[in-house]
Amino acid sequence: MAYWLLKTEPNTYSFQDLEQDKTTEWDGVRNYQARNHLNSMKTGDSCMIYHSGKERAVVGFAKVIKAAYPDPKADDPRWVNVDIQVQAAVKTPVTLAEMKAEKALAEMTLIRQSRLSVCPMTRAEWQLVSKLAKRA
Repeated sequence: MAYWLLKTEPNTYSFQDLEQDKTTEWDGVRNYQARNHLNSMKTGDSCMIYHSGKERAVVGFAKVIKAAYPDPKADDPRWVNVDIQVQAAVKTPVTLAEMKAEKALAEMTLIRQSRLSVCPMTRAEWQLVSKLAKRA
């Protein structure tokens, strides 16, 4: 199993929208590196949902329920979507500032390539951010 961070603008599609919908296609990615990450996703992989914009925080968990397939809204079949399913909201949002303050997360893709909308995570990064998200 692999771990991923998916960024979204909450005013476009929020974690609360995913909670209501239960599942969604993660579409509209038009960055080559992010597309390559989508192509690497497998059914069962775990995802953290990160609200960008003003919020800048991990707000929920999801899992991949359908691996990469061509985005029907794209002119080029190399652009892909994955389908995800909601798992749970975080107990406490984990802000970008909090992640940057953690030395163990210094090499995290989100921190090194902040504009990338689909970021791989290591198991250690996943565990640390999950721990921060479960605090009271």
